[in-house]
Amino acid sequence: MRNHQQGMTFIGLLCVLALLGVVVYAGIRLAPLYLNYMKVARTMESVASEVKGDNPDPQAIRNLIDRHFNIEDPTGVTVKDIEITRDSDGVQMHVAYDDAVPYVANVSLSVHFEKTVKVR
Repeated sequence: MRNHQQGMTFIGLLCVLALLGVVVYAGIRLAPLYLNYMKVARTMESVASEVKGDNPDPQAIRNLIDRHFNIEDPTGVTVKDIEITRDSDGVQMHVAYDDAVPYVANVSLSVHFEKTVKVR
């Protein structure tokens, strides 16, 4: 009787490593985009906590966002991209933007970011 070997062949291992490498490389390329989004989200949360009150002024909110953006320095998003709206619940800040990064040759990765923060 023959003993059957069990396990993965070297070619199978190379295929799995190649697929894993493609995914890891995409993660490395996307990491700066997500870090930039985290800067924008952190700024919006920070401004919302600083402007607590019954009737915050939208222009004061924009000035605070601008000051935070001068410190955080996010790329691809400006103060004008953040919509400040007033409704029955209070004031809301909303930002939605797309960001892309080249991946390989003429292939790029595109991500859509969206964040809404209520000022209470």
